[in-house]
Amino acid sequence: MKIYDISHPLQGGLAEWPGDTSWSLRWNARLRDGDAVNLSDITMSVHYGAHIDAPYHFLEQGATVEALNLAVYWGPARVLDVRGKELIRREDIPADLAGTPRLLFKTGAWPDTTRFPERIPVMAEDLPAYLKERGVILVGLDVPSVDPIDSKELANHRMLAACGIAILESLALEGVPEGKYELIALPLKIVGADGSPVRAVLKEIAG
Repeated sequence: MKIYDISHPLQGGLAEWPGDTSWSLRWNARLRDGDAVNLSDITMSVHYGAHIDAPYHFLEQGATVEALNLAVYWGPARVLDVRGKELIRREDIPADLAGTPRLLFKTGAWPDTTRFPERIPVMAEDLPAYLKERGVILVGLDVPSVDPIDSKELANHRMLAACGIAILESLALEGVPEGKYELIALPLKIVGADGSPVRAVLKEIAG
C-alpha cells in the first residue's frame, strides 16, 4: 500500500494569498533554555497550505467548518491529469467515474509555490452542474482557488456550493499519478471558521 502526502509543509516560504496572514511559529518554552518542555504556538490563515473552503467563506449564511459533513472529505477519489489546460471542461471528465465521487485536478500550474500565481486554470462555468449530475461531492486542485485569481464574484465557489460539492484547494499533487485513491483530508473542528487547513493524503486502491 502506497500513501501520498498531498499537503504542503507548513513552514515559511509557501506563498499566501496576497494580503492574507502568512505562517509563523513562535517558541514559548525550550528545553535547551532549561524549560520543562518545548512549547510553541503558530499564526497562519485558515487558507494557508492545503485547506478546505467552508461555504461561509463566500456565503454570509453558509455553513462554518464545524458544521461540515466529515464523510465528504474521506473516501474514494480520482486524480485527473489536466496539465496544460487553461479551462477544465466536461470533456476532460472520464465517462466512467467508477465510484470515485471526489475529483482532484492535477493542473501543474503552480510549480513555484514560493511565488503566488498570477493566473491559474479554472473550471468552465457549466462544469459544477455537470459534476453534480455525475455524483461528484468534492473537487480539489493544486492551485489556491477554484476561481480566477482576480475574481470578485467567485462564481465557481458559489456554483459548487449550490451543487453540494465541497472545495479542497492548494494540494501538492506533483508526484501523484493519475488514478484512483482513497482520500483523507479532514478539516479541524474550528467553530465559526470559514476554512481549515488539512493533512491531505491519498492511499492507492486497486482498479
